[in-house]
Amino acid sequence: MLQILHNINVDWMGKRAIAYTISGIAVLISIVSLVMHGGPRYGVDFTGGTLIEVSVTPAPHIDAVRKAVEAAGFRGAEIQGLERPELFLIRFGTDETRKNPETIVKDGLASSIPASKVELRRKESVGPRVGSELRGAAIKAVFLAMGLILIYVAVRYDWRYSMGAVVALFHDVFISLGAVSLTNREVTLTVVAALLTIAGFSINDTIVVFDRIRERKQSLRKEPPTKVMNIAVNETLSRTVITSLTVALTVVALFLFGGDVIHDFSFTMLVGVVFGTYSSVYVASALALDTQLWLERQGKK
Repeated sequence: MLQILHNINVDWMGKRAIAYTISGIAVLISIVSLVMHGGPRYGVDFTGGTLIEVSVTPAPHIDAVRKAVEAAGFRGAEIQGLERPELFLIRFGTDETRKNPETIVKDGLASSIPASKVELRRKESVGPRVGSELRGAAIKAVFLAMGLILIYVAVRYDWRYSMGAVVALFHDVFISLGAVSLTNREVTLTVVAALLTIAGFSINDTIVVFDRIRERKQSLRKEPPTKVMNIAVNETLSRTVITSLTVALTVVALFLFGGDVIHDFSFTMLVGVVFGTYSSVYVASALALDTQLWLERQGKK
């Protein structure tokens, strides 16, 4: 196997208290952001309605676009500027959707902003009932995936390991969702797909570390659990770095060059890859160690 790190001897478990603090702060920031935004900001996929993306050149101020849309009869529409200044997302609720809204908005922008070129780039429409069903199905999919992973790890390893693995999964998915909320992005089907992908990536990395921990527990039975954990993490560190770096480079390429359609997916994945790699050591393994140490203390009592 390719090795980029040799003879690593880092006391990872000795610094787990610091890592718990970092994780706690990240989770707290996610909670505060979600509370301040009134929960996840669901996209048209889940709420129903119509979303259109328009290009207006030369790029106007977003207030000019908002006034033009209101003048066209869509007073409750939500306007969002994108990374490129000439691109705008315009979202209508189900009660505002009328026949051919994209044509009405396009004509309104052209007449309200003189000497501008207005181009319709995409349109998405979802009914309210379908949106509600999709939202329920997405939530069930996330929790079902985590539940099945909990059962798998508990059967293959030990319930102490399964607790650490599932907490790490919730940690990664929740912080990724918090990052989406913090940057005021919408939770769409592509973001849910990213969250499920993050869960798979995170547990894969955790399983590799747990496999090595189990091997080392058998060969180093007289060594304390903390040392066994550190040896296992150090031995799998090269593989972890190579895998995570490869995924991260791919996601960065998608984020920079993939276009607006998968921009939120790649952003969510990028956050998840970073925290998924970190949590394999400092959440899953550290919690498994603390659970084992606590059980040993209870046994001595």
